[in-house]
Amino acid sequence: MLKGEIFEFQAETKKLLDIIINSIYTNKEIFLRELISNASDALDKVRFKLTQGEDVYQKELPLEIRITTDDKNKMLIVKDTGIGMTKEEIISNLGTIAKSGTEEFLKQVSSEKDQAQDIIGKFGVGFYSVFMVAKEVEVKSRSYDPKAKPVIWKSDGMGGFEVQDLDEDLSRGTEIRVYLKDDSTYFLGKEKLKSIIKTHSNFITFPIYVDGEKVNTIPALWKEPKFKIKKEQYNEFYKFLTHDPEDPLDYLHISVDAPVQFSSIVFIPKKSTVVFETYTDNYGLDLYVNRVLIQKKNKELIPNYLGFLKGVVDSSDLPLNLSRETIQENRVIQKINSTITKQVLKKLEDIAQNDKDKYNIFWKEHGKIFKLGYTDFQNREQFSKLIRFNSSRVEDENEVISLDEYISNMKEDQDEIYYISGNDRKSIENSPYLEPFKEAEIEVLYLYEPIDEFILQAISEYKGKKFKPVEHADINKIKKEKKEEQGKDLTEIQNLIKLMKDVLKDKVIDVRTTNRLTQTPVCLVSPDGKLSSQMQKIIQLINKDTSIPKQILEINPESELIKDLSKIVSNGPKDDFIEEIINHLYDTALIQNGYLPDVNELAKRSYNILDKAGKWYLKKLTSTS
Repeated sequence: MLKGEIFEFQAETKKLLDIIINSIYTNKEIFLRELISNASDALDKVRFKLTQGEDVYQKELPLEIRITTDDKNKMLIVKDTGIGMTKEEIISNLGTIAKSGTEEFLKQVSSEKDQAQDIIGKFGVGFYSVFMVAKEVEVKSRSYDPKAKPVIWKSDGMGGFEVQDLDEDLSRGTEIRVYLKDDSTYFLGKEKLKSIIKTHSNFITFPIYVDGEKVNTIPALWKEPKFKIKKEQYNEFYKFLTHDPEDPLDYLHISVDAPVQFSSIVFIPKKSTVVFETYTDNYGLDLYVNRVLIQKKNKELIPNYLGFLKGVVDSSDLPLNLSRETIQENRVIQKINSTITKQVLKKLEDIAQNDKDKYNIFWKEHGKIFKLGYTDFQNREQFSKLIRFNSSRVEDENEVISLDEYISNMKEDQDEIYYISGNDRKSIENSPYLEPFKEAEIEVLYLYEPIDEFILQAISEYKGKKFKPVEHADINKIKKEKKEEQGKDLTEIQNLIKLMKDVLKDKVIDVRTTNRLTQTPVCLVSPDGKLSSQMQKIIQLINKDTSIPKQILEINPESELIKDLSKIVSNGPKDDFIEEIINHLYDTALIQNGYLPDVNELAKRSYNILDKAGKWYLKKLTSTS
């Protein structure tokens, strides 16, 4: 039993420790991370003293951390050969919460919960996380100062602590003996300790031993000078970090001193980890402070559209709360995020320019996530350079082009970038909207995913060329000709248009002729000239609107079917069969736009039309025989 000097904690200390143990720390194993981090700090300090040539006690001692277990006494020992503490220092350092405004701390935590992170950051009490698992703690320490005496500190974390000089000869550094509670003896397991260290403290500069075995064998590569690191080391580190058996597609090593000091290594995996082509928010970079893991997959370090990245960020500029689990000032994180984003986009641009095959692999695997960058207005220009689309110029739907490549192939007087949306290449190529573009040999971007139109709407234009859906294109510009309607008898077509309006009534906004079609009899176009039919449909799906929108029905006056219908309408009375044909044309146009009309009504009408056509054909055969 110690008979040293006794220090009574203030009355509020028990309550304070209860807050620390049960409210702030969310994971018991964090206590070991805190003890190792403190030991690492102590080793850093004595190393500085040694490099300054100061008189250091036992200067030949190796700088290391050793953890040993005592199953019999249910005791865990954490020992370092760091700077150590004198009696005055141990009272000051380990009695901080007793002397640094406990009452004020409690008052602020209870009354200003919204500012809790800023408040608790003022109190250096990480050491006291040990009482989550300990019923009693002994700290023996020997200062680097050759004249200082060894000292022991002891507490159960309840009423106070005792401090006493020791007559025994201790080696330099600090030894912490943790007498574990009965529900925490699993921390005596060697594999458990190794797992905690590998998770939280694997990149501590100094060697960490558990019962004589070195645990932290992988160096903190991001802290090493780039010119000293080989590609094979980056690959090895990536595999350690991600458990991916393949090498990364590429990597980027970032070291920045201003405006925020941080080091980072980010990797682009060869394969996407997105499941079932659905975006997940399970992304982020591992955040370290001085090689100590603070948070796995911190999402604030990168924008969501770079969520495919794997890697680490280490900064000493981050103010932390006492548990090291919450970042106090997002301003620093935002600066790191901005820097990483710009450098990654520059890296991708370099890959796209110098290794097209590698970039195509990137786009195939990570393009779905990267497309989310259309909301990043600060980096819009760089993002626009990097997006890719299929187009009418390439041979199959797996080949993609950049916007720069599209512009380089534009017609001399073309001032718009044209696009069309659809489920796949086959359905797009059968679209009536493409007919004039095929005829004029003008390239059209093919968009297969709903997000693609949102991207082009957000970007609006690229290098002075506005994006335009093909259905809203000025067909006279495309065909380089004007409508030749003057001097032409339009009576028959106008009669048909009048009848179509009467039959379709409020199903359509208007019926009009068009010169956009070369083969298809009719098509539907959006009335506002802004949203394409596909975009309209997407918005309806988002709003859970299943109604069929009113559009403009355009008819092709050069179609043989339209010509025949015009003659029939002009030369005969109103006919129920002609009405069926008109409704059938409208429903067919709806289907081409991705809408499903009344299936039963459509089928009934189809059977009726086929029945009449069959009888007419049979009559023709019998009349000629």
